[in-house]
Amino acid sequence: MTKGLFITFEGPEGAGKTTVLQMLAENLQANYPIVVTREPGGITIAEKIREVILNPAHTEMDPKTEALLYAASRRQHLVEKVIPALDEGKVVLCDRFVDASLVYQGYARGIGINEVLEVNRFAIENLMPDLTIYFDIRPEIGIERIQKHKGREVNRLDLEKIEFHQKVRDGYQLVSDLFPERIITVNAELPLDSVLSQVEKTVIRQLVEWKQS
Repeated sequence: MTKGLFITFEGPEGAGKTTVLQMLAENLQANYPIVVTREPGGITIAEKIREVILNPAHTEMDPKTEALLYAASRRQHLVEKVIPALDEGKVVLCDRFVDASLVYQGYARGIGINEVLEVNRFAIENLMPDLTIYFDIRPEIGIERIQKHKGREVNRLDLEKIEFHQKVRDGYQLVSDLFPERIITVNAELPLDSVLSQVEKTVIRQLVEWKQS
C-alpha cells in the first residue's frame, strides 16, 4: 500500500498543463515533499522510448506499436521513480499517465479504450492516480498556442490533422465520464492565472484530505 499521493495532469496538445504543473510545484514545494515527473519519460530508459515514440520522422509507426511503447515506458517509470517516491510518502505530480493512452491510442487511434486499458493493467498493476486534473481546450485553440510557442518541443502528435485532435478531446471527455471519482475538469481556455487558481484549489483540497487520513 502506497503512503504518498499520486496526482496526474492530462489534456490535449497546447492545453497548458505542463506550465501549470511546474508553477503549482513551485508553489507547493515549501510545504509538501513534491516530485515532478512526466510521461513518456521521467527516467533514462523511458526518455529513450519517448524519443522513439514522438520523433516526427516516425510517421510509419503502427498504432498498436505506439500503445505498447507507451505501456513499456510507463512500467519502467513506475518501478524506477513513481512507486519508490510514493512509498517514501511523497506527492508525485505527473504530466500524463494511463488516461493519455486510453485517449490517444484507445480512442483517437481507434484501438479501443478497453483494449488499451487491458494492456496497461499489465504495466501498472492497478496503480491508478488518486487525482487527475484534465485541462479541457478546443483543439483549434490548442494548436494555435503550439504554433505561437516557439520554444516548445514539436512532436509527432503535434503534426496530426485537426480531426485527430478533435478525437483526442472527445476521448478525454469519454474517459472523464468513466472515472468521475478522480478526474476533475478545468477550463484551460481561461487566462493562465485563473487556470492555476482552479488547479491549486483542487490539489490543496486533496492534499489536506491526504494529510488528515
